[in-house]
Amino acid sequence: MRVGLTMPDLGNLTERRQSLECRVVLISSDQQLAGEWVEALNITASQHENPFGLRFESVPLPGVERVLRQEANLQALIVDAGIEPAGLAAAEQLADRLYAFRAQLNVFLVAQDCSLTVSARQRFDELFDRREGNFNQIFRLVQAFIARRASTPFADTLKEYVFSARDAWHTPGHSGGDSLRSSPWVGDFYRFMGEHIFNTDLSVSVQVLDSLLEPHSVIQEAQDLAAKTFGAEHTFFLTNGTSTANKVVIQQILGGGGKIIVDQACHKSVHHAIVLNRCEPVYLKSVLHPQYGIYGPVRRADIEWALEEHGDARLLVVTSCTYDGLRYDLQPIIERAHARGVKVLVDEAWYAHGYFHPDLRPTALECGADYVTQSTHKMLSAFSQASMIHVQDPEFDEFRFRENLNMHASTSPQYAMIASLDVARKQMAMEGYSRLRVCMRMVEKLRRAVDETGVFRALGQDELIPGPLAADNIRLDPTKVTIDISASGYSGKEMQIRLFDRYGIQVEKTTYNTISVLVTLGSTESKLLRLVHAVKQLAQQRRRRLRAGRPRRLPEFTCLTCLPADAYFSDAEELPLMDDGIQAERRLVGRTSADEIVPYPPGIPVLVPGQEISAEIVQFLQQLLQGQAATEIHGLIFRSDEPMLRVVRDAPSREPAGAEPAAGEPRSSGQGP
Repeated sequence: MRVGLTMPDLGNLTERRQSLECRVVLISSDQQLAGEWVEALNITASQHENPFGLRFESVPLPGVERVLRQEANLQALIVDAGIEPAGLAAAEQLADRLYAFRAQLNVFLVAQDCSLTVSARQRFDELFDRREGNFNQIFRLVQAFIARRASTPFADTLKEYVFSARDAWHTPGHSGGDSLRSSPWVGDFYRFMGEHIFNTDLSVSVQVLDSLLEPHSVIQEAQDLAAKTFGAEHTFFLTNGTSTANKVVIQQILGGGGKIIVDQACHKSVHHAIVLNRCEPVYLKSVLHPQYGIYGPVRRADIEWALEEHGDARLLVVTSCTYDGLRYDLQPIIERAHARGVKVLVDEAWYAHGYFHPDLRPTALECGADYVTQSTHKMLSAFSQASMIHVQDPEFDEFRFRENLNMHASTSPQYAMIASLDVARKQMAMEGYSRLRVCMRMVEKLRRAVDETGVFRALGQDELIPGPLAADNIRLDPTKVTIDISASGYSGKEMQIRLFDRYGIQVEKTTYNTISVLVTLGSTESKLLRLVHAVKQLAQQRRRRLRAGRPRRLPEFTCLTCLPADAYFSDAEELPLMDDGIQAERRLVGRTSADEIVPYPPGIPVLVPGQEISAEIVQFLQQLLQGQAATEIHGLIFRSDEPMLRVVRDAPSREPAGAEPAAGEPRSSGQGP
């Protein structure tokens, strides 16, 4: 819509964007109109400031899909509805197809003597009459909409403020880097980091930069643009990561308590939020792929069972996609939850790019999720810790949400992070599809090169989805490439070290027989060349493995003896985990854990606060700590190098809902398996 549409200073844009070219395609069955309009608009473009390099051309309807798939510079489409009422319906259908393919493009309608419906008006950015003769106006409107999408209101304001060279008599104390610049002791750090990392680090006292906690101008404008770009009703920026985003959303729905259905393998921030908000969790067990030690999603049947069994639950939390790229068929799950009055939070930390390529859609928002949290920094171009919360809850209470957000957000946000969110949003709005198309081609090259070694294998969707999930329509994000290294004779950790030490390559993660790499917007052909070379070299250095490794299966979830919050904040004591093995087991079995104990990898809790400790859990943790390849375990306390577990002295008597049984196991009465 034209409401609120403003044009940036085209004079300033021209110099910076000489190399840009934006194609605008007119789709019409009327060859005469198409020819006249394209000629007139191109003449107009040559006579006016044209910083985006707008170039108009006509394409017949049968050629639209080819243009959508192949044209990286396509930024807008003009759809001619003709003069018949039926043409308007056809134009609306075409607009829906365009949206489903590349939702970021601007789409305009050309119509004549048609009675426009409200839905038709909402489908198009602007309307033009077929008899229009003012092509200057049409050109300016098309340019204005593209300029709006290409704007970065906060990043531009930050840059302008820095270049205005104001004297700083406010925080932070380095005062634009002046405290370090001439220092003989720390001046090297200033030079290493660069001038702008310091002079963009400003105080909330700078009012022209707006307030992240109570935005009214450029930050709010940037967030509104992000909401439109990602397909949300509302979007909020965060500078302390998706960990905080998850806590804010859970507090919004369950602040003060309530029942939450959640994947046991969810991010630790969700478990922390359960403690902070005194939630009553119903834990769902993710499915292990036994061959590769990769934990996938929860079975849909188990989610549906939990929704039926726990009618008083208020929130369902799922992770899609997982660290390894597995993502749910979300729409039937979300519809089932909504039918029972349950809100849905989807942790899309690893899937912020999904909306920008048709092969990766639908996203959680498109499937109806109420809240979606994304780590914009993981796969897109934002700085680390820069994240977004997207909202489309029909019962959204924005005032309460802002209060919940402000409880967790810093009152001294890093402005460079906010600017990076603004810029990352712009990049996806203007070139997300074309950049992801390049990523997909790289993925194909990498997979082909890996498989050609005859030693390594790039695992596909069918190979990564464990049997119990075969009927759940689980999909794979191809930008996460998992490589089976079993035939090389090396463990995942050994391969990771060799790639780093010998070839200067750092991979994302490992299991005992896989390594995983991410293909992102920052992947280049040179990086791909070096990775392929390293893989080929290492394939020639295979060795006989003395003892085949196998994945460590997490012990079964036992049960909760009390609320996690009651356990975490209880009077607790520390008991040794090793202590001659058998003696430790005797003292610990049957006690209630006061902390979350998380082996990494895979980062899934073995114990959560309030969970009863079993002999199997004690033995599992002891095995992880023994040997040369000891596993990192979060949540343990070390006293004089002795690992200790914090357990509740006197567990409260209340027994909330426990975990959903593993696939194939009998279900309990709702208190855990």
